[in-house]
Amino acid sequence: MEHYSSNSCLETGIEIENHGLPETVIGTQGLRKQILRKGNSWQTPFPGDEVEVHFSGCIEGGACLFTSRDKGTSFRFKLCQNEVIKGWDEGVATMKKGERASFIIPPNIAYGELGSPPLIPPNSTLIFDIEMVSWTTIRDITGDGGILKKITKEGEGWATPREDDEVLVKYEARLENGTLVSKSDEGLEFNVGDGCFCPAFSKTVKTMRRGEKAELVVKFSYGFRQNEINDGVPFDSNLTIKLELVSWKSITDVTRDKKVLKKIMKVGEGFDRPNEGSLVKVIYFGKLKDGTVFERKGSNEEPFEFTTLEGQINEGLDRAIMTMKRGEQALVTVSMEDLHSNDVSGTANGELFYEVWLIDFIKEKPFWKMDTKEKIEACERNKNDGNELFKAGMIWRASRKYDKAAKYVEYDHSFTDAEKSVANALWLSCNLNSAACKLKLGEYFEASRLCSKVIEHDPFNVKALYRRSQAYLKISELEKAEADIKTALTIDPNNRDMNVVYKELKNKQREYGRYQAEIFGAMLSRMG
Repeated sequence: MEHYSSNSCLETGIEIENHGLPETVIGTQGLRKQILRKGNSWQTPFPGDEVEVHFSGCIEGGACLFTSRDKGTSFRFKLCQNEVIKGWDEGVATMKKGERASFIIPPNIAYGELGSPPLIPPNSTLIFDIEMVSWTTIRDITGDGGILKKITKEGEGWATPREDDEVLVKYEARLENGTLVSKSDEGLEFNVGDGCFCPAFSKTVKTMRRGEKAELVVKFSYGFRQNEINDGVPFDSNLTIKLELVSWKSITDVTRDKKVLKKIMKVGEGFDRPNEGSLVKVIYFGKLKDGTVFERKGSNEEPFEFTTLEGQINEGLDRAIMTMKRGEQALVTVSMEDLHSNDVSGTANGELFYEVWLIDFIKEKPFWKMDTKEKIEACERNKNDGNELFKAGMIWRASRKYDKAAKYVEYDHSFTDAEKSVANALWLSCNLNSAACKLKLGEYFEASRLCSKVIEHDPFNVKALYRRSQAYLKISELEKAEADIKTALTIDPNNRDMNVVYKELKNKQREYGRYQAEIFGAMLSRMG
């Protein structure tokens, strides 16, 4: 910390509010504080924040030091960054905006045994009158000091970009000596998760709001990648960067495996979205990667109508539309791998690009508004649809149908005895069919959960025991699988499927036994 000689000492003629408040001790190293004027908020600065103060100071019983008030300019420093003596860091960290306080700082957290000749003798205790003007939050983005961010203009709203979003930024990057490295006044667009030629950009934009401007201090490890650096600029250079988040487009990973991505081009209205079975009105057209338009549906005069998840359009597009709000416009990218499509042939490993506008939708009547007859009919209808989809190899859609069907009859207590019998049989069948789908989809924990629900209602259901044992085998729960198989064979000793899975279990147990023997042998050889 700098210090200066001055002819003026601590001001004593200034009108001080709340004079006489008790003195307090801060920390364990002897720092003492007395508030001369209370602050006007409850917040205090955090380590790394840039604080602005006025101060005056003197040596206890001796010479007076510099006062910022004489020059009319405040003093700025970054808190707890070793820019001032430790007593200042500890004391100022306790201050609120507008607060004024006197600090008595012992030598061990000031200039110590050596002092700072010629002005400050060895082992000097210092007294400072400090007024907290304001502070600017400096955020350590990476937690290791690699990217320090100071907001220079607050952004709008509360939302910040997510990992999958596409952002547009403007920036200006300079070396610590002020040399310009790179800038973009027109704007730079990149996907947050895919990174950027400057890692600091990707990490920082996730903390920014639309329209926000910030100044960054960036260590070289988070700076520009070597092949992107201008000629003559050292790779190990630290940078200062001015960064503005102009805007971003939200991207949703619809299937959570990057096979269906939706980029919002125009935000929709409200919060509601279509559900399965909704009647929707859309305008869309599909393009190949080379720009060839292979499909057009709907117009402003006559939008295209279809029912969601009924196989009327490309499955990936169908699922993306169910994430849209009324009036939303989006670009949907569909990877054809493992997705069913009746649109284009010869694109099994390619991508389709849809520009879609959701005009309106009407949701299917919710089950809690149906009477008992409607619920049973809806359950049967969805179960039959699931059967047809299963036969056609559309396993994911079939599973959705079975799950939906089961919900219609699961919780109703107003069924008559005759209706309860029908509803119970339907419920058991739908859960068993869904479990079969989960096994084919590799969702073994979910398959075992559905079978367990059935077994709770019907402990002797051989089909449920069989499918749960299959799921347990896949996740190597061999003891649980054996218990289910033995229970099922006790009920139906001649069941061919159970005997097949029993043989599979025995093979796995033998493999596991050999594996354990190999491990034990290796342990003995190391001990010998």
